[in-house]
Amino acid sequence: MRKLDSLGIAPAAVVDDSSPRPEVLKSATGGLEALAACEVVVKSPGISRYSDEVRDLEAAGVAVVGGLGLWLEEVGSERVVGVTGTKGKSTTVSVAGHLARRLGMRCFIGGNLGQVPWDPAPGAGTSSGGSFDLWVIEVSSYQATDLWSSPAVVAVTSLHPDHLDWHRSVENYYRDKLSLCGRPGARLTVANGADERLQQMSRLLRPGPRWVPPAIDGGTSTVTSTGTSTVTSTGTSTGTSTVTSPGANSDWTAALGLRGAHNVSNALIAAACLEEMGVAGASDPKALGAAAQGFHPLPHRLETVALFRGVEYVDDSLSTNVLPTIAAVDVFAGRPLALLAGGYDRGIDYSPLGEHLARRAAPTLVLTLPQDGERVRQAVVEKGCEAIACAGIGEAVEKAAGWAPAGGVVLLSPAAASYGLYSNYKERGDAFKEAVEALGDDPAHK
Repeated sequence: MRKLDSLGIAPAAVVDDSSPRPEVLKSATGGLEALAACEVVVKSPGISRYSDEVRDLEAAGVAVVGGLGLWLEEVGSERVVGVTGTKGKSTTVSVAGHLARRLGMRCFIGGNLGQVPWDPAPGAGTSSGGSFDLWVIEVSSYQATDLWSSPAVVAVTSLHPDHLDWHRSVENYYRDKLSLCGRPGARLTVANGADERLQQMSRLLRPGPRWVPPAIDGGTSTVTSTGTSTVTSTGTSTGTSTVTSPGANSDWTAALGLRGAHNVSNALIAAACLEEMGVAGASDPKALGAAAQGFHPLPHRLETVALFRGVEYVDDSLSTNVLPTIAAVDVFAGRPLALLAGGYDRGIDYSPLGEHLARRAAPTLVLTLPQDGERVRQAVVEKGCEAIACAGIGEAVEKAAGWAPAGGVVLLSPAAASYGLYSNYKERGDAFKEAVEALGDDPAHK
């Protein structure tokens, strides 16, 4: 609405079923009829492009567009990096923006993360992009379907089934997610060479891709975290671009304070994007190490919230899919682990999580949470893991605290969205912190 106001455009109708404002229409009480009378409808990303309402509007000749698509047509692709992927988007965008700013660029960071780039509110810059040298934009699979052009450089961090309720099928999800690549304006796709599914779908990662870390013959490359440094495997590269700088030396990523090999990959992808955009210093590990100083990892992403009686409590509430939860579990290899998992049921297959947990050598307990906790419990028990169903985070934290030995970890990494019990992943993470803090007030845990 602020953008329309800045252009002097009064919308013919505003439809929002959750708004209490009397001037805002609801779908069932004339809203859809009002939209059908418009030439252009700007759709919220959360409304599925496959919904009957959107299909009916398009069949009636109404152009259904998204704010990000309109903005990109206005500003142009040349100074824009678009970052997508099932998981890792926000960290990659945050790292790229931090590095760019420290390397002297006027850089906007936003999109699906934080502020939208077309917002004319103070601090957002002009719609034409004159205030910034570079735009680093997180793009969700929802938003990608609304674009007609691609950013000059597109990064794809990972690919795993997700958001099937919106996309209607896993095939649609993959196609929609990767549709960010290869449209007019695209110059190169930077992709995670350690992701097997991306390698299998490399035909959609055009132009390019440049694999970071580089893919090698006979399989994917491996990124091994050693705490203060990271080793990236090398070998004969496959047919697509495999430029190794700055990944040839990833020691600089230690200054970011990120945990896990997956986040090392995210950092290398971020630096590669800046290098492809011509940012001075982006190919120099020493310059990157200096630029990495002062970075603050995003909250609710492998965030240690307490050390209590020798047990580390870690909030990874943003892990809303099996893929990042597996990556989070790997961070604590060799340590006893109580994993809190479960949430809004989107039909995700949890058997890969059960298989991964079954291979852990250290003691492992899964505490499952509503709504899909029973499906999670069954999936991990079938693979031989111990699991206990819990009514909520408070009960799960209590049981985990009673089980975890000194040196162990209690990890909230739900592999599910938060909807139903919580408004978002932040509220869920805060509930976990509150439950952990309550342990200190409970005589049974003193």
